[in-house]
Amino acid sequence: MTKDTLRAILFDFDGVLADSEPLHLEMFQKVLQEEGISLSREDYYQKYLGLDDRGCFSQVFKDVGRAMVASKLPDLIRRKNRVFLDHVRGRPFLMPGAAEAVRQMKDRHFLTVVSGALRSEILAILEGAGLEKAFQVIVAAEDVAQGKPHPEGFLTAIRLLNRDFVTPAEILLPGECLAIEDSPWGVEAAKAAGVKCLAVATSYDPSRLAGADLVAKDITSISWEKAEALFS
Repeated sequence: MTKDTLRAILFDFDGVLADSEPLHLEMFQKVLQEEGISLSREDYYQKYLGLDDRGCFSQVFKDVGRAMVASKLPDLIRRKNRVFLDHVRGRPFLMPGAAEAVRQMKDRHFLTVVSGALRSEILAILEGAGLEKAFQVIVAAEDVAQGKPHPEGFLTAIRLLNRDFVTPAEILLPGECLAIEDSPWGVEAAKAAGVKCLAVATSYDPSRLAGADLVAKDITSISWEKAEALFS
C-alpha cells in the first residue's frame, strides 16, 4: 500500500451526512431558554456550529457573562440530548445522497464518523437509515477531551482503525485519509491532524471553507475522482 493512496474517509456527521444542524440549533435554543438565555440562528452559525455540546454551552455562557457551575454543564448536555433523541427517532435525517455516498465508498475504503455530536445521537440517525454497520469507527463527543478545531478526534479515529482493523505491516497514516467537513473548525482540525480535507458548503459559504483541499456544494456534488486525485 503506497503512502499516497486514499485508504480512509473520515466523515463529519451533522451537516455532512445528517441534515440535523437546524435541529441541534432548536434543541440548544430550547435548553438555553430554560436558563433565561436567548440564542439566535445567526449567532449559532457564526460562533457555535462547529463546537460540540460541551463547547457550545460553555462558550454561550461565557459570552453572556454567566459563570458555568461545574455540575451545570453535564445537566445541560443531558437535557439537550434527551430532547434531540425524542425528535430524531423514527424520522429520516440524512442529507440527500448521503446514504448512496456511504454505500458507494464502504467497500473501497475504511469509513469513520468523527463528530462533536453524542454517540447516541449519531447512532439514532444511522440506525434509522440502516447505515450503522457501514462505519468501522465512530468517534463522538464523549470519546475526546478536546473537540474541533483540535485534531484529537481525527487522530483518535486513525489510531482506532490501526488498532482494530489495519495490519501492522500496512499502518494507516494521516496522509492516506480524507476528512469530509462542513465548517471552518472541522477543516482546521483535519489539517492540523495532517489529513486532506474536502469541505461541503452545506452550512457555510465556500469562502469560509478556503482552507480545505477541495470544496463541493454538497455531498451529491462531490467528484470522487477529484477527491481520489488529491492523493495521486
